[in-house]
Amino acid sequence: MANAVGFLYPGHSAEDDYPRLEGILNDAGADVRLPLVHTDIGEDAHRVDALLEMGSAHRLADRVAEVKRHDVEAVVWSCTSASFVFGWEGAHEQVRELSTTAGLPASSTSFAFARAVQALRAERVAIAATYPEDVAELFTAFLKSAGAEVVSMCGSGIITAAEVGTWGKEEVLALARGGDHPDAQAVLLPDTALHTAAWIPEIEAVLGKPVLTANQVTVWEGLRLLDRTVTCPSLGRLFGA
Repeated sequence: MANAVGFLYPGHSAEDDYPRLEGILNDAGADVRLPLVHTDIGEDAHRVDALLEMGSAHRLADRVAEVKRHDVEAVVWSCTSASFVFGWEGAHEQVRELSTTAGLPASSTSFAFARAVQALRAERVAIAATYPEDVAELFTAFLKSAGAEVVSMCGSGIITAAEVGTWGKEEVLALARGGDHPDAQAVLLPDTALHTAAWIPEIEAVLGKPVLTANQVTVWEGLRLLDRTVTCPSLGRLFGA
């Protein structure tokens, strides 16, 4: 039976990246399932108060039983902003509560980024964020707590995930280019509302360095929870040999 990781995803924006990622991984021989369940987000806003509510324990717990019906072996909160907004310790507590509720290993996209940066041995990173700058600064602080040096950060000032979900390849490429920095060893695009799964190798080729995107690292983290290592260059250097 295929390994399965369940994902709790806030609202509706780039959730179609997950079946796309599942297909790409299985074409590479992974034999995995990546079922996704939507959480009730409350207000769609990249604003601290709204994000704290979006990532609250009760909103995640409300959908745990549904995702477990897919016979998953781990669960991941597929949201960056509504995890790092709690801070380093608060994000750990969020994941502990999710794991306890589910009775399964759990993680979140914020920790996925931290571990992916470590896996690439990238000491210096640049952040190309869709968020307003005050929210993006909280992600910078989170990564610093994980031991990464953030050499540059740019925010795009986009308030809603719904708007981010409408961006196509050209907008994503422009975001990545605009957020790159000569000293960065990797560029991070931290929004699960952003479609990226189909374009990661192309973005990396343009920048000439590894690129970590939210849905990509979220799935990688889910597989890590299952002690699965999958080689899939179609998903960028993180999944490289």
